[in-house]
Amino acid sequence: MNPSEPQAADADTARAWALLRLICGHICLHASMAGMRLATPLLALRLGHSAVHVGFLLALFSLSQVFLALPAGRFADRHGLRRPVGLGVVVAMVGALLSLLFPLFAVMCLSALCMGAATGAASIALQRHVGRAARDSTELKRVFSWLAIGPAVSNFVGPVSAGLLIDHGATVLGDAVAFAGFRSAFLCMALLPLVCWAFIRGTQELPPVAHGAHGPAPSAWALLREPAMRQLLLVNWILSSCWDVHTFVVPILGHERAFSASVIGTILGGFAIAAAAVRLAMPLVAAHLKEWVVLTCAMLLTAALFAIYPFTQSAWAMGACSVCLGLSLGSVQPMIMSTLHQITPHAQHGQALGLRLMAINFSSVVMPLLFGTAGAIVGVSVVFWTVGSVVALGARAAWRLRA
Repeated sequence: MNPSEPQAADADTARAWALLRLICGHICLHASMAGMRLATPLLALRLGHSAVHVGFLLALFSLSQVFLALPAGRFADRHGLRRPVGLGVVVAMVGALLSLLFPLFAVMCLSALCMGAATGAASIALQRHVGRAARDSTELKRVFSWLAIGPAVSNFVGPVSAGLLIDHGATVLGDAVAFAGFRSAFLCMALLPLVCWAFIRGTQELPPVAHGAHGPAPSAWALLREPAMRQLLLVNWILSSCWDVHTFVVPILGHERAFSASVIGTILGGFAIAAAAVRLAMPLVAAHLKEWVVLTCAMLLTAALFAIYPFTQSAWAMGACSVCLGLSLGSVQPMIMSTLHQITPHAQHGQALGLRLMAINFSSVVMPLLFGTAGAIVGVSVVFWTVGSVVALGARAAWRLRA
């Protein structure tokens, strides 16, 4: 046996365990925000606020990321992984504790800003670290498929945990506490970031990237001069809008149809399980996947599902559509991230990730407000059909990425 083979096997095992810790940390932090995205709109509805207010509240989860994404990307390029994630953990805990102590609409808006900022900054650092550690394009698709399982699983853990605690959390804090179920959910969401830090704090930092002899790396805005980057951002923006509309509409539809918080959380959880399942399968066939093929097929399937979704009336039918949509949209992020890292200089990975996050979260600020207004005027079915039409038309941009 070659003496280097055991060493190589040990190195691969260490890399696998390091990636697993990052995934677990990502799950915990993202689950905290996902649970808050379910609990705060439901509490707002319980307090008598309208769909427009709910749209405004959900938009705030993305607003802070619009302004902080590029600075967070530059910060990650300079400081690596642990410092950005550590700051994100602290801010996420503060955001959840604010709503626990003061369950008021204005305070929940502040919590949404904190949770969005924390999760966005930590995600950029995690994605940058994993992308830099990959050795080739096939491994890029594999590691980003594994890492993308984090948000998918957390979108199950967070909403389902929050829904169960909202319905049954009075046993934790007592019936005498106002909004005991919601406060129990907020307490759980405040503790999850601590678990995230326990997983990530021991990760070894990668060596910094030199900018070369010609000075610092160019501005992130220079990346937009590349046609491939513009096409990729357009595709990412369209598909991220599908996640936003699904997250926004399902609680409203469930509330209108008198579903319990547990049922609504389970419908969203079915979406998350399906997204996680497809991402579990993707690393096994990563060498045979073409990014542009996966993206184009996902967009066409999503458009078809959005056309069907408004006709579903029962929880089971909504759950089935949610699962199918999870399979479609769950395949997208690994392909987006793999393509982005292949078309971006190493020294600008953090900035490119920040630019991507800023673009999709600017949409996430505007779209829920638009969804809320349109839902109040013409109904949420029209929202589904409109977004589905945009997705179908946008499939052409994904097709162009084949070059």
